[in-house]
Amino acid sequence: MKKRIIYIILSLVLIISISGCVRDENDIDAETKPIITTTLFPQYDFSKIIVGDKFDVIMLLPPGVEAHSFELTPKDMSTITNSDLFIYTGDTMEPWVNNIMDTLVEANVNVLDLSEGIKLKKFEFEGHEHHEEGEEPEEHEDLEYDPHYWTDPMNAKVMVDEILKAVVSIDKANEQYYTKNAEELKESLDKLDEEINQVVNNSESKTIISGGHFAFGYFADRYGLEYTSPYEGFSPNAEPSAQAIANLVKIVEETGAKAIFYEELVDPKIAKIISEQTGIEMLELHAAHNVSREELESEVHYIDIMNKNLENLKKGLGYNE
Repeated sequence: MKKRIIYIILSLVLIISISGCVRDENDIDAETKPIITTTLFPQYDFSKIIVGDKFDVIMLLPPGVEAHSFELTPKDMSTITNSDLFIYTGDTMEPWVNNIMDTLVEANVNVLDLSEGIKLKKFEFEGHEHHEEGEEPEEHEDLEYDPHYWTDPMNAKVMVDEILKAVVSIDKANEQYYTKNAEELKESLDKLDEEINQVVNNSESKTIISGGHFAFGYFADRYGLEYTSPYEGFSPNAEPSAQAIANLVKIVEETGAKAIFYEELVDPKIAKIISEQTGIEMLELHAAHNVSREELESEVHYIDIMNKNLENLKKGLGYNE
């Protein structure tokens, strides 16, 4: 509730501060590149591939920062209001967007909510929760839907199509160029989908043992995989109970799991505990919310991240070539 009030106040302040310098679409210098601002890495990566050098593309999330801990700043707001297109994941991942929408309309910013083209999956809490006696259960009203739809390559294709339409609406003259880039990207996603199916269909195990917040629900559903995690929800401040950790150790021992997976950009302390107690290997399963500075500078792509995940899944699921 406090965050919502802060966002409302921030929005009011910014409406006043930018009212004298709102972008007029008719006054944009013809030599100035249009600007796309995105919240997370997948939108950033797909947008850059589609537009090439014809737009400037900005990612709000600083490299190396855990996505669920992001908080909007006045500088971020200025970046968004000076954009031609603002792309975000959806209300569950970025609830603050609803509080600034009037400001974006006033600033003539085109807004694309990529979740509108996706069939969202309700978050499954059952089986992941344990409360000590007298402890109140955590409320989940803001996490009714799982926001990590991009981990499914077929949802990623939907995202590419939606970004393409938004870009063409701004720069119709280069539609053929953008369409060609988008089609090539979707072909790469189709190839990735085929390779994932090949690995899953030829692996001994169909269960992903995760020691972190599990962001691969859509991925698991697409490829018929099961998963287990000691965490509930996606809050970076949440901690699993001792009982949840003990249960995970038991599952590892009973299933003969070959590896425990951990998430990117956070301390994999629970995975380390499980690995030390059971002797199984630790492997990263990178959900591509964000990337490290080194990854960003090396121009890593979503496809690269998912291919690396696939190599780790081969080890963890017992792939038979």
